[in-house]
Amino acid sequence: MTFNDIFKSSFLENISAVTVLDMALTLVLAFGIGLFIFFIYKKTYRGVMYSSSFGVTLIALTMITSQVILAVTSNVVLSLGMVGALSIVRFRTAIKEPLDIAFLFWSIAVGIILAAGLIPLAVIGSVIIGVILLFFVNKKSHKNPYIIVLSCKDHAAETEAMNFVNAQTERCVVKSKSAQNGLIEINMEVRLKDENTDFVNALSAMAGVNSAALVSYNGDYMG
Repeated sequence: MTFNDIFKSSFLENISAVTVLDMALTLVLAFGIGLFIFFIYKKTYRGVMYSSSFGVTLIALTMITSQVILAVTSNVVLSLGMVGALSIVRFRTAIKEPLDIAFLFWSIAVGIILAAGLIPLAVIGSVIIGVILLFFVNKKSHKNPYIIVLSCKDHAAETEAMNFVNAQTERCVVKSKSAQNGLIEINMEVRLKDENTDFVNALSAMAGVNSAALVSYNGDYMG
């Protein structure tokens, strides 16, 4: 390629393939819907440790995807090169919450739809998805479960402690039990009748009970 061939190329023509108005409108809408996705993520997060950087990533991912799709739609040759370039990208960050995957795909899908010019689909679809997530994730038709870790000296103390726990709680299910010489340890999932946890003090003070601990259980469970 000679120096003159550079000026004969269509590089300068590609600059005007996407207008400034289209770019500005797409980025503004991507930023707005990205903020909405971030808001839904904060309201529906149920993990142990909240990461604000992941929420900012959702906004950035929506805007970056819209830019990429605008570039791809403006040039067919560029789209082929973009596919090859993105195919070598590898993400090593582990996704701890399954729902986070849905938010990542949501952000990418909105960026693609906006860049394709389907603005009503992106806006209305995002609102519907957000309402559905708020309803199903925040809906709690049951009480939060707790785990009681109980340590007893013998079978008699175990029986008496179990009867006491059954009387003080709405539901009690034994999850695990281990026994060795002079020690019995039981893990029970319970549903409290109210928020009063004073019965654990009385449980630990019973004869033959070495210790009793009440732990909030945030894992997955069936109603």
